[in-house]
Amino acid sequence: MADRFDVIEAGGRRRRRWIGVAVVAALLVVPAVSLLLSRDPGPPPPVPAATSRPVGTPAADEIPNTVHPRAVRKGADEVIEVVFPDGRRAEVRYPAELALAGLGVRPFQGVWVDGQYRPLSAPQSVAAEVSKGGRPLRTLTPNVTLWPPPPSGVSKGDVLLFRFGPWRVALSDQPVALTFEQRLAAAEGLRGTVTEDGYLVLSARGAVRLARPGETVAGLSVGPQLWFGGGAGPMVVLTQAPHCRAAHAAPSAILSRTQPSGAVCRDGVQIAVSGTEEFRGKALDGIRITLK
Repeated sequence: MADRFDVIEAGGRRRRRWIGVAVVAALLVVPAVSLLLSRDPGPPPPVPAATSRPVGTPAADEIPNTVHPRAVRKGADEVIEVVFPDGRRAEVRYPAELALAGLGVRPFQGVWVDGQYRPLSAPQSVAAEVSKGGRPLRTLTPNVTLWPPPPSGVSKGDVLLFRFGPWRVALSDQPVALTFEQRLAAAEGLRGTVTEDGYLVLSARGAVRLARPGETVAGLSVGPQLWFGGGAGPMVVLTQAPHCRAAHAAPSAILSRTQPSGAVCRDGVQIAVSGTEEFRGKALDGIRITLK
């Protein structure tokens, strides 16, 4: 079985660097992967009120891949502390009826591997969206495994699954596959640490580069983001965007959903929302963010 996969990877060693392919990759990867990773995986297991860390053991692929921050009530609002995947902290204040803390928070981060863009997201359920109860094609490093394309067919590329403490983050390798050497460089060059309050902070070295705040691909923001909710319910995406303007497109995680959406720019952050008209109105009008 191992020989078969080695043959597949050997065929991918030819480096494809012409400009046309790079443009197509940028246009296709972002919405396809965001659709995969924000779809409904079923209700997550309940999170104990006594902890703000992701629940589950590090070895389990059934963990709810989110953090539920502790909310402090202030009048008609709730206030939570969040950490973007680049390590920047922020205070988020919102109308209490939105219950953002209860939706759970996941990181998103654009990544370049040897000059090729790939989105890195945290699936709500690894078992439902990546592993499907099967086995990986191979182990690249002690904390990174390679998986075949999900049976859903939404993503046609293999998936590099990273394990950072209790978090699992997936880098989908499509539409033009990385070579084996590039996959290994991604596995070795991307690093993650977990804060005391349960958030994942990423860093990179070597052939890997993380998207900076405000950076875009095909007009879509790919810098540090936090995703609240998703699946069949409402979704809120906070994106660091220092030069955000009203005309800027919402992130692909929002645009790929079937529910109506909207976005506003406020204090260097884009707030993008998908959900019912009432939820969208309250979120877009009421969410306030203070970057620290």
